Parts: sequence; structure tokens; C-alpha cells
Amino acid sequence: MPAPRAAARTFQDLVVWRKAHELVLAVYSFTAAFPKQETYGLTLQMRRAAVSIPANIAEGFRRRGKADKARYMNMAEASLEESRYYLILAKDLGYGDTSSLTTSLEEVSRLLNAYASAILASDS
Repeated sequence: MPAPRAAARTFQDLVVWRKAHELVLAVYSFTAAFPKQETYGLTLQMRRAAVSIPANIAEGFRRRGKADKARYMNMAEASLEESRYYLILAKDLGYGDTSSLTTSLEEVSRLLNAYASAILASDS
């Protein structure tokens, strides 16, 4: 039986936050190669939506009460879905191969869903 995981002291201790942050860094790298005309279009939108995922996880981490924490995880999930659409759009516009980003996004989605479920199932 694996040893119980130590409680996270900061949002940076959360695996879901670390994976979401890695996704943001990858989105920044990916969008850096977008056409110049997308600087204030898809590039900005993709980055904003991606950044919102770990930002909401971080903000929700310090919220008191599971309903408030869960609300921030739900906002992170909504930003994740927005990011999912932008990856589809970028691929369809021929802006690059989004497969590795999509794989990362799916991993963050699974972790975020599990974290949100754990919050809702907790006693506090």
C-alpha cells in the first residue's frame, strides 16, 4: 500500500497545478510561432485561457469552504475547455501540430476533475 501523500502546503505542491503550469509554458512556446496577425487574436486568447487554468487552481487553493474551492476549480475546468477549442482551431488553421498540447490538456483535465471531486467529497 503506498504511503499517504502529504497535504499540500501551497498551490505549488499540487500536481494538477504543476501540470497546468507546464501546459501554459507549452502554449506560450507554441503560439510564439503564430503569424504576426494573430498577436492580438488567437495568440492572446490561447495564452489567456491557458493561464487562467493554473491561476484559478492557485486562487481556489486558499479559499475556505469546499463550495468556494470547488467554484474556482470549475472556473479552471471552463478555461480548460476554452483552451481545448483553441487547440482545435489552431490545428484547423494550420498553425502547427497540437497533438502534444492536447495530450497535456487531457492529463490536466483528468487531474483537475479528480481534484475537484476530492474537494467536494471532503469533510471541510
